[in-house]
Amino acid sequence: MDVGWQRAIAGLRAHGEAAGAAARRVDDIGIDSPREVRPSAVAVQYAAEADYVRSALALLRAHLADRRPPRRLPAARVWPWLRDVWKDQTVNRLGGVWRAVPGRGALEQMRSAASEPLLDAVIEQAEALQASLRGHRQRDRMYESYIPEQGGALIDEAVGSSGRSAPTLPGFPDPGHPLNRAFPRGRGIRIQPGRREEFNQLVSDRFAVHQRARAFGDAVLALLVEHRAGGVLPQPGRVRGAGRWVGRERALVPLRPVWPAKPSVFQTATLAGLAWLVIVCAALPLTFGMSAHLLFSHGTLLFLAAGAIAGLGIATAIRFGPKLLQAPGARAAAPGVVAALAAFLVGHWQQPVADHFFAGPYDRYEREYANGCLAASPYRHDTIQSRVEDRVLIVVPIGGGTTLRLGPAEEGGVHPLRPVDRATRTELDKYGC
Repeated sequence: MDVGWQRAIAGLRAHGEAAGAAARRVDDIGIDSPREVRPSAVAVQYAAEADYVRSALALLRAHLADRRPPRRLPAARVWPWLRDVWKDQTVNRLGGVWRAVPGRGALEQMRSAASEPLLDAVIEQAEALQASLRGHRQRDRMYESYIPEQGGALIDEAVGSSGRSAPTLPGFPDPGHPLNRAFPRGRGIRIQPGRREEFNQLVSDRFAVHQRARAFGDAVLALLVEHRAGGVLPQPGRVRGAGRWVGRERALVPLRPVWPAKPSVFQTATLAGLAWLVIVCAALPLTFGMSAHLLFSHGTLLFLAAGAIAGLGIATAIRFGPKLLQAPGARAAAPGVVAALAAFLVGHWQQPVADHFFAGPYDRYEREYANGCLAASPYRHDTIQSRVEDRVLIVVPIGGGTTLRLGPAEEGGVHPLRPVDRATRTELDKYGC
């Protein structure tokens, strides 16, 4: 048996066992379990089933095309730092199982292969998944806007069994079109008359997607074991993706405190300190840009950087803010005091720091020469006249002597001043500069 296929089939079996274990875990969660556990378990189930379908389809395509299997089977990546967001996205999108359903191209590839019982079973399950996808897409189109009958019974008005269909928007005759549902011209929404049985079938197909996903993966696994593993089912491989978190929901999405419904005075002080810190940090790119004289030439980039810092600060405050507000009484204001102190220091020192790194030619001359090696020379700042011409700083001693020519002299520059001619170099060497 080919080693690559053995490894791939073992990985597919691991995906299938993880999907089955995740489904059983959701069924076993009781009403006495913490309320955060079940949504996490449901997210793991949905993601594991989507991984199973994607992996099975990838190996089936390789088998039918007589290619080598992929070295790594598809597996959804669980976001490491935003697992609560990942959980919500996974639950809302059913883990991506709708995008994993075999499409028309895959079905045509299956049907064009030589017929056999195991492949026929795979095709049957793929068609069942297609029916579930059709139920997901078409279910809402069974509804329509309607106008209740005047004087009708309340129960009839509630279930929509009486009344007439509302007129549709011009150019969209289908009453179930999304635009007709988004801009209804009636007083209620109901299932279109005569289509309730079709609606029930679509709903049934849609909710059966989880069983059908696992059944499709099992059918592909049986086909591959028969043709690529000599009929011997290999031991399951290492579980990847969401299947690793089955039964570990509290570790996957830890319980986090929520925002207080009515913050106290001390909690409000902490929020104010955090807001001040975010605003001061967001001003850093603008402060440095002004000192570097880049605000007009690169203003868009600087404002985008300021917005990115503000967004990151707001996201961090939303992520860790509730935890910082949990201390009782006045201790809840301690994080705000620390944040306010940090904001004061950042706001107080950002301009001097920016001016230090992006100094003008006169300030740079004083820092590099006048206050250093030329402090006891005729080139002190109070005994010279200086001007800038063509990005060259010209320093003329009042008492007479060699004129110093230093460059590059530019506003907001970061390059040190260096002599631009031999006479300047000789004069600076005389004072050990």
